[in-house]
Amino acid sequence: MPKTKEKPFAKPFDGAISKFYEKEFPKPLHRAIEKAGRKDILSPDYPYRKRLNGEAYDAAYDLLQIELVKMQSWATQTGARVVIVFEGRDAAGKGGTIKRFVENLNPRGARIVALAKPTERERGQWYFQRYIPHLPGAGEIVFFDRSWYNRAVVERVFGFSSDAERELFFQQVPEFEDMLVRDGIKLFKIWLTVGRAEQMRRVLARESDPLKQWKLSPIDVNSLSQWDSYSEAIQEMFQRSHLPQAPWTVIRSDDKRRARIAAIQAVLSDLPYTHKLTEVARVPDPEIAGGPGLLDNA
Repeated sequence: MPKTKEKPFAKPFDGAISKFYEKEFPKPLHRAIEKAGRKDILSPDYPYRKRLNGEAYDAAYDLLQIELVKMQSWATQTGARVVIVFEGRDAAGKGGTIKRFVENLNPRGARIVALAKPTERERGQWYFQRYIPHLPGAGEIVFFDRSWYNRAVVERVFGFSSDAERELFFQQVPEFEDMLVRDGIKLFKIWLTVGRAEQMRRVLARESDPLKQWKLSPIDVNSLSQWDSYSEAIQEMFQRSHLPQAPWTVIRSDDKRRARIAAIQAVLSDLPYTHKLTEVARVPDPEIAGGPGLLDNA
């Protein structure tokens, strides 16, 4: 009996991402993607030329997983409340990094919050209101896969909010986050930044993979031509929300493995949990993790 030939999966949005890549994407970056090997780092300013090898990654990762379990045990016993906000450009690795945080945590005390677009009722509320019910109780760790900072970047780029609404947001966000911190919440704000060529390579891979196509949305497609607009919005966001009481940690995620290690280290190194191995839960590599100044080279 002859084998049935499998039909290829259709590309989402009628192949709009591939079409943009072939017709509109900057030619020098296009050539860099075509020439690069799978393990090559595409950004010329990234401090490493190859991604972290699997053996080194696994060794560091396994030790950090033990530290994360210790940290959660400390949070449970002490009633600590931890909020970790993940933001970044599309395909910067937010979801994958969060997945590595929670892999071995007890789901009863660790939650991922990824809110859909606001409902009509929510649009009529105080902007921060819909995030408040998701804040942690005693002993909980909450991961925000995108957060209230949608107003600062995505909504600016696509005109989903007015200048007056964003100005009010920037006036209120220091007060909002200061209230969280003064109430005892351990707040971390992590921005994953990725070079334009690497972002394109990842988005193309998603377009071709039927198991990852769900990650794409019309916003992702439209974002491809808005790189400079995003850059302007991101710069304003850091200028107005990199606060002493709630600073941003910027992580260059051109190498996902290094970025995941750095993100976990950034959180663990700043929490006073018991039985910490400081040589494992140390401050992350300053070449790829630090303040907003790292964006200058991204």
